[in-house]
Amino acid sequence: MIHGGNTTVIVSDISASIDFYTKVLGLVLRMRAGDHWAEIDAGGGMVIGLHPESEHGPKPGTTGALSIGLNVTVSVDEAVNTLSDRGVLFEGPVLDDGNVRLAFFSDLDGNPLYLTQVLHPGAHGAKD
Repeated sequence: MIHGGNTTVIVSDISASIDFYTKVLGLVLRMRAGDHWAEIDAGGGMVIGLHPESEHGPKPGTTGALSIGLNVTVSVDEAVNTLSDRGVLFEGPVLDDGNVRLAFFSDLDGNPLYLTQVLHPGAHGAKD
């Protein structure tokens, strides 16, 4: 039901952050969706997702600015139902932007996690 994922980092400047992770740390830009999302391949299966800060979300460097995204191999709705039956409490409704569906929850210590169902795998594949 869960296979792979990424660590999401909320950043103040996505272009500067891409430069830091690629030019300074020497990692590889896997994909970029404009100023909305970028994926850095850190090797060994680790992906760092860069997401710009938003008015309503956590600020970079604060609690909640790092979260773990888990890819699902079934629909998000099915995964939410299964995990809810196991006692997981989800925060708010499933979000759907047309390309991905997301469901947010926390682990036992309050660390933020989310489930991701990619609806259109090639939609965000272009690099800028």
